[in-house]
Amino acid sequence: QVQLVESGGGLVQAGGSLRLSCVASGSIFSINAMRWYRQAPGKQRELVATISSGGRTNYLDSVKGRFTISRDNAKNTVYLQMNSLKPEDTAVYYCNVDVFNHRLVNYWGQGTQVTVSS
Repeated sequence: QVQLVESGGGLVQAGGSLRLSCVASGSIFSINAMRWYRQAPGKQRELVATISSGGRTNYLDSVKGRFTISRDNAKNTVYLQMNSLKPEDTAVYYCNVDVFNHRLVNYWGQGTQVTVSS
């Protein structure tokens, strides 16, 4: 079994920054793609950013140039640096990873709240 623990959420004023972290632990041989999703109240969960095992990244259009996803493979950790935050970035942010241990399994974190005040 694999556990994902997120941290770094909180309340910030518009224009501010936050850095989210997600640490994977447990039975892990390797980690493929790592992702951040978010879900705002009354809205569907959306994919914010992805980083492949090779470091290739993709972003939701609305966060391009403001958010940066990165990973530390030695620590089984994925980060999301969020700058120039806007009230519309308010949501619960979830990490999501593809873990290989005999087979490929997708795991979700418990979520961390990000609230941006105007």
